[in-house]
Formats: sequence, structure tokens, C-alpha cells
Amino acid sequence: MASKKTTLLLHILFFLSMLSEIVISKANTTNSTDADLNQGWGCIEGERKALLEFKHGLIDPSGHLSSWFGVDCCEWTRVDCNNKTGNVVKVDLRNGLLGGEISDSLLDLKHLNYLDLSWNDFKGIQIPDFLGSFERLRYLNLSFAAFGGMIPPHLGNLSHLCYLDLHGNYYYNSPGGGYYNSPAVGVYNLNWISGLSSLKYLDLGGVNLSKATTNWMQAVNKLPSLLELHLSNCELNDFPHYSDPNLFVNFTSLQVIDLSRNNFNTNLPGWLFNISTLRDLYLNSAAIRGPIPHVKLQCLRNLVTLDLSNNNIIGSEGIELVNGLSICCNNSLEELHLGYNGFDGPFPIAIQHLTNLESLYLSGNSLSGPIPMGIGNMLRMKRLHLSFNLMNGTIPKSIGQLRELTELFLDGNSWEGVVSEIHFNNLTKLEFLSLHLSPKKQPFRFHVRPEWIPPFSLQYIDISNCDVSPMFPSWLRTQKRLCHITLKNVGISDTIPEWLWKLDIVSLDLSKNQLYGKLPNSLYLSSTASLVDLSFNRLVGRLPCSFKVTWLFLGNNLLSGPIPSNIDDSSSLEVLHVSGNLLNGSIPASIDKLKYLSVIDLSNNQLSGKIPKKWNNLNHLGVIDLSKNKLSGGIPSWMCSISSLSHLILGDNNLSGELSPSLRNCERLYSLDLGNNRFSGEIPKWIGERMPSLGQLRLRGNMLIGGIPVQLCHLSDLHILDLAVNNLSGSIPQCLGNLNALASVALLYWEIEDDKGHGAYSNHMDLVVKGQDMVFESILPIVNLIDLSSNNLRGEIPQEITNLSTLGTLNLSRNQLIGKIPQKIGAMQGLETLDLSCNHLSGPIPMSMASITSLSHLNLSHNLLSGPIPTTNQFSTFNDPSIYEANLGLCGLPLSANCTPPNNQNHKNDQDDKQDDEDGRYMTWFFISMTMGFPVGFWAICGSLALNKSWRHAYFRFFDETRDRLLVFIIVNMARLKRKIERIGVHG
Repeated sequence: MASKKTTLLLHILFFLSMLSEIVISKANTTNSTDADLNQGWGCIEGERKALLEFKHGLIDPSGHLSSWFGVDCCEWTRVDCNNKTGNVVKVDLRNGLLGGEISDSLLDLKHLNYLDLSWNDFKGIQIPDFLGSFERLRYLNLSFAAFGGMIPPHLGNLSHLCYLDLHGNYYYNSPGGGYYNSPAVGVYNLNWISGLSSLKYLDLGGVNLSKATTNWMQAVNKLPSLLELHLSNCELNDFPHYSDPNLFVNFTSLQVIDLSRNNFNTNLPGWLFNISTLRDLYLNSAAIRGPIPHVKLQCLRNLVTLDLSNNNIIGSEGIELVNGLSICCNNSLEELHLGYNGFDGPFPIAIQHLTNLESLYLSGNSLSGPIPMGIGNMLRMKRLHLSFNLMNGTIPKSIGQLRELTELFLDGNSWEGVVSEIHFNNLTKLEFLSLHLSPKKQPFRFHVRPEWIPPFSLQYIDISNCDVSPMFPSWLRTQKRLCHITLKNVGISDTIPEWLWKLDIVSLDLSKNQLYGKLPNSLYLSSTASLVDLSFNRLVGRLPCSFKVTWLFLGNNLLSGPIPSNIDDSSSLEVLHVSGNLLNGSIPASIDKLKYLSVIDLSNNQLSGKIPKKWNNLNHLGVIDLSKNKLSGGIPSWMCSISSLSHLILGDNNLSGELSPSLRNCERLYSLDLGNNRFSGEIPKWIGERMPSLGQLRLRGNMLIGGIPVQLCHLSDLHILDLAVNNLSGSIPQCLGNLNALASVALLYWEIEDDKGHGAYSNHMDLVVKGQDMVFESILPIVNLIDLSSNNLRGEIPQEITNLSTLGTLNLSRNQLIGKIPQKIGAMQGLETLDLSCNHLSGPIPMSMASITSLSHLNLSHNLLSGPIPTTNQFSTFNDPSIYEANLGLCGLPLSANCTPPNNQNHKNDQDDKQDDEDGRYMTWFFISMTMGFPVGFWAICGSLALNKSWRHAYFRFFDETRDRLLVFIIVNMARLKRKIERIGVHG
């Protein structure tokens, strides 16, 4: 507010200077030939031609300069002349959507003192050097005009300039409504600023000052008349601290300082608090950290606005700052922005002494305790934001005394008790009300009478996660200006009233209630409706066929029947969620009419048939989720012709065939889920070659064969690899240990959202973790898993897999793996689940495994492991013997087999080594004896039979008799078995 007043003052000063210019011009008119020639004819001919030449170089798609014709240029729009001399003194082309070139013919406008080319589109051309040649120029505004390159130092010649705005925002709103990057504007140095001795207003916001050889502080310190300094988003990282600011800081007139959105990464310098003229200070999002210098704040007695939001001022520093401000600025401060820092401690009671405060933003800290009763004494309060703290207790009724209040945001706290009509009786100006609480932890009710008529007229209401009423709040019907309604998880068990559909609503969220009844055939709220969320209710009937809304969420209801085949082709629908219903039939081709669709989620229904072969108009699709249906056939080729596709979720259907070669064109896929289908063939190598962004790959539960392609190791973002329950063979690739995403810490990221933070699509996936089937949604981005179980993999577990330090789940069970468990498995400190059961692993359990303190689920059963079970750390909690069963060589708790006591272990090892040596000697003599004994034994027996005839006849007679007895035994028993089978057949 104060900066607006200051800007108004600057404009008044500017027009007074223009008036003096006119007086000077009048004094010179008797000697001006041009003026003599121009009397009675309007503008001067030379200046008219200069303007026409300037117009000729411009691109004017909107026709703003269409009036620039005829003799008198002083009558042209956006041009002002001196009434006495006819000289052009002002050219204001602000917001004209102009482009092209800026002609130097403007230099013929010798008396020009006001030039505004802001909010145009010059597509990165450099600011012309000749603009520094206008000797009389007092006002120059080139902001948001998409200039590029370096600012010409020639601007420093404008010694009479009072107002300079070169704000070069990096984004510019194009005429078509889209956004594109504007070339950055920068400077090599700031020495030229010292030439602007008359400057009162300077805005270089968005200009890259990181390459400037001159310190910004030294440059602006040479402007003695400066009233406003705006250097936001300038990539500054130096915030000078002076031991004696009186020797270096010369801001005797400065009223506004805006250094927001820089990266200072320092605490506040003391000299900042010595500027007694300062009215507005903006340091939001500037990487400011504590401690706040302990200085006397009395110098800030004129401070009106202070913005330190989105910084890193933690602990009690913020509370102390508020206490200090309440003493020195209690009669001046109107706007206080301290949100999204790290303040903690009780709500600062001293803030109630700031009686002139109109805006208080403390959201996003760790303030605790209740709102003080004295809040009702801040009678000028208009905007109160206390969201996302740790506050609790009841909301005081005194808040209803704030008659000027227009915005009340109390989200994300743990309020108790009841909010009733008394809290609102005097809030006649309230427009925004938000009580979006954390999921119910404390009992909190929003209780008003059904016939209540509020004194206010809301535009926005958000009441979530508390008790409102089983009946739909009828008082909302009185709110004629209401645009945004959120009543989420508030216990409403009623039908949606007819009058609600007649309100001019932009956003409607009634999710997670018990709403029942049918939906209208056409969902139409307003021409600008952006969101309707009715998910997680008990609505029945058919799906509407007409959607006059941008985002539609109807998931998890009881909607049934087929998807309408006559979908309105004029729909602007971008997001369609109807998952978790009872929809049946096939997917109609009419969905192709929704040409703006970016997300389609038809999952978890009873849809059947094949996926439509052609959806040629859906060029904006980013998410296709058709999982958990009864779809059959293959994957149509059109799916990967959509360049924007990032999520293809087709799991848990009856799809079959080999993986379509057309999938190789899905180069931007992040999540590919084809699990639990009937796909066959080998895993294509091109998945690792053509999908560089793939982070989630689920192919479990198919009939895939062959080996695991090593090309998958090229996927640096892959953090979920689920190939379980197939017929894969071969060995585990060693290069899996190179998966970068499983060796680094992942962060949660925001899903696609609307302007109110509502997610367009929440990625989900069914995975087997800790031996259970689990559905992951919100935390899926930080789930790290490799599941290769139930295949036919052979060989050893590669040692390289221990490089995956953040892998959370490793399941290699039910394969044919051999060898030992890798000794360095203890390096996998992120492991929570490890299943190596049903293999042929041997050797001891590595002692390093005991260092995995996060391990909570372990299964090593049905292997050939031996030796003692570790007993330290997590192993002391594994009391279920079944996780070690069928390993005959294992011993120690929780198994019943005892191990050698630890104090005899070394002696036992020595004995084992000695025994191994003796066994080696015995084996040597055994083979020598066998080598010599074979020929001796052979000739002793066979030689005797050859030499003694009676022994030979007896030997062969014995074999003949034995053969006959065996033959008779077999024939008799076969006859008995045959008779027994015949009797069973008769009785059956």
C-alpha cells in the first residue's frame, strides 16, 4: 500500500516537472520557428513524420496504432503534445502487444519527456542505444516488453530521468494466451547508473545482475534522490555488511526497497534498520537466515510493509522480531509477511499491540498454542493467515470483532471445539474463509443453524476434515458471489441440492462424504468452471454425457452402466477420473471427441473388450490409466504416437501378445505398468534404449521369457523394477548395481495440479512389499524396489547390487540362485525388505547384514545356508523361525539348533582347520589304495573262476537261479494286482 502511495507521489512530481517544461517552452515560443509554423495546425510536421516512421517499423496485430494517420498527430491515441508549442512530449504504448523494431526516428522528438513501451513483445531484441540520447526524458518504462541482451550503458546519459523501469520478467504472456521464455536481460556493469542523478524510481527486477562487475550497493548508493529501489529476482548473492554503515550507506530518502527472490544466503545487515525514511521492505524468498541483528528498531518508525516470507529465519528469532516491531512500529505497520520460515514457539501475543495492522501472514511456521483473545482488538485487520502451523485450542469468539476482515485462513492446524454463528456475526466484509484442517485428530465442529443467513458474501470457502452437518448446508444458497466451494470430508450424508448446479461456480469439491442420488445428465456450473470433485461418495446412476468443466473427478462411487457413446464434442474437459465405479461395456470411440483431454483414468471398473484402435484427436494425453478392468487384445499403436504421454497404466487386465513394437515410440514415459496380463515373448531391449525417463517398470505376472536385458541398466531414473512371476531365465545383470535412482535419496514431487493445488492424477501402483500386496500412491515416488521373484534365474547374486544404498525392497525369492549372499550387503542401508527364500544359496549369513538397521522384513528360508544367525541390531527382533527354515546348517536363535559358544569359536576353527588337513591326507591314501586295489581284486576273483571249473559252474548256476526266482515273483504279483483292479472296477 505504501509503495502505491510512493508511486503516486512520483507521478505527481513527474507531472509537475512536465508543467515546468511547458512554462519553459512557452517562454521560448517567440523564438521558435517550428512553433510559428505550427500555430493553428496541431503537431509539428517533422515530428509527425518521425512517428509514422516509428509506426512503420512496428508490428501491430491488435491495431492499437490504427488512429495514427492524418495531419494532426496530437489527436492520435497514445500521443500527447504540448498545448502551446505542439511538440510531442509523451508517447504511451503500454500494453499494446506491439513487436518489430524501434526506429531511431524517435530522436526527432526533441521535447519527448515520457516514453512507455512496457507490456509489449519485442521478442528479445536489444534495448536501442539511442534511447540514451533523449536529453529531456524524465520517464522511461520498458518493463515486460520481452527485450533481451545487455542494457546499453548509454542510458546513463539521461541526467533528467526521474523514473526508470526495465523490469525484464523471464516469462511473457503471449497474445494467444500461452507462455514462453523471454530472453534474459543483463548488464556487464552498473557504473552508468551514477549518471542518473535525478532518479527517484529504479526497477531492474528480473534483470540478471550476477555478471555485473560493479557491486549493486555501490551503484545505487550514488543516487541521492532515490525513493524506490526494486531489484527483485536479479540473481544477487551479495548483501553487503558494513562495520560502520554511516560511512558507506547514503540512503537518506529511500522509502521502498525490494530485494526479493534473490539468493543472498546471509542474515540481515544492520544498516538496513537505520534507514529512518523506509516505508516498505520486501525481502521475501531471498535466502535470508537468522540470526536477526540485535539493533534498535526505533529507526523503522515509518515502516508500513515488511515482507520476510519464504526465508530461513528459524527458532525464536521471528518471535523476537515481532516483539520488537510491536514496540517501535505499533502506529505505522500495516502489512507483516513472515510466512514459511521456521519460527517456533507460542503465538506472539505482542502482535496485538500492532493496532494498525491490516495484513498478517504467519502461515507455514511452527507456531503453537491458541489464538490470543486480544486478536479482536486489531480492528483494522483485513487479512489473517495462520495456516499450516502447530496451533491448537479453540478459535476465540473475539475474532468476530474484526469488522474489516476479508480473508481468514486457518488451515492445517489442530483446532478443537466449535465454530458457530457468533464467530461470524460481525464479519460483514468476509470474502475468503478457509478451515481446511489436518485429517481428524481433534474433535472440531462447524456448527450453524440450517436457517442461518450469514452477514457476509463469500467468494471462496474451504471447510475440510471436520464435522459440519449430515444435511447439505443450505446457508450456502445465500452466497450469490460464491465461486469456489470445498466441503471435503465433513460428514454430509444427503443428496446434492438442485440449486447448487445453478450457482456460478468455478470450483466445487464435495469429495469424501456420503452423498447419494444421481447426477444430472449434463454437468454445467459456469462458463469458466474448472473443477468438480465428487469422488469417494455413494452416487449412483449413469455417467453424464456432457461435461462443461475442465477437471472432473467421479471416482470411487457406485456409478454403473456403459460410458456414454454420445459424449459432447464441445467439451473442454482436460481431466477425467471415473475409477473405482461399476462401469461396464466397452470403451467407446466417442472419447476421441474430448480433444483437450490430458488425463483419463478409467481404472478399477468392469470394462471389457478391446482398447479402441484409434483416438486420433487426443494429442495432449499425458496419463492413460485403464488398469484393473477386463480388457483384452493388444496395445494399439496410437498410444505411443502421443508425444506427451508420461504414464501408461494398463496392468491387471487380460491383455495379451508380445509387447508391441509401437511402444518404442513412448520416449517420454515415466511409468509403464503392464503387470498381471498375459503378455508373452521377451522383454524388449529398446525399453532401456528408447525410454530414458522411465522411473517405474512393472511387468510382473505375465508369461515373459528370456533374460533380463542389460539395456535396463541405462535407465538412470528407474526406481521400481518389478519383473516377478514370469518365466525369465539367465543371470541377474551385474549392471543393475549402476541404477543411479537406487543409490541416491529421492524427494517427493508434486503431481500435476490446478491453481488451487488439486492433483490432476495421483500415480499409484500395486507392489508386493514385506510379503503383502500393497497399493502405493502418494509415497510412490520414494518407493525403491527390485522384485525378480518367481522366475527361473540362475547364477549368483551379483556383488554390484550392494551399490544400491537406497534400495528399499529386494525380492529374489523362488529362483535357482546359487553361491553366497554378498559379503557387502551391509552397505545397502536403505533395505527394509529382503527376500532370498527358495533358492540354493549357501554359506553363512554375512555379519554385515546386522548393520542394516532399517531391515524389518527378512526371509532366507529354503536355502543351503549354514553357520550362526546374527543376533545384533535388527536380527534380535526376528523371532519367527520360519524365515530361516529348511536351512539345515543354520543354528542359533530363533532356531532350536544350538551353535558352538562364541568363546570356543576360535578353538573350534583351529580344530576344523586341523581336521581339514587330516581329511586331505586320508583322501590321498584312499585314492592310492583304490588305484592299486582294483587290479588286484579283479584278477583275484576273475582269475580264480578261470582256473577252477567247479567254482565257475557254481557261480553261474547261482545267477541263473536268482534270475528265475525274480521272474516268478514279478509274474505272480502282477496277476494279483490285475485281479484287484478288476474288482475295484466292478464295485465302482
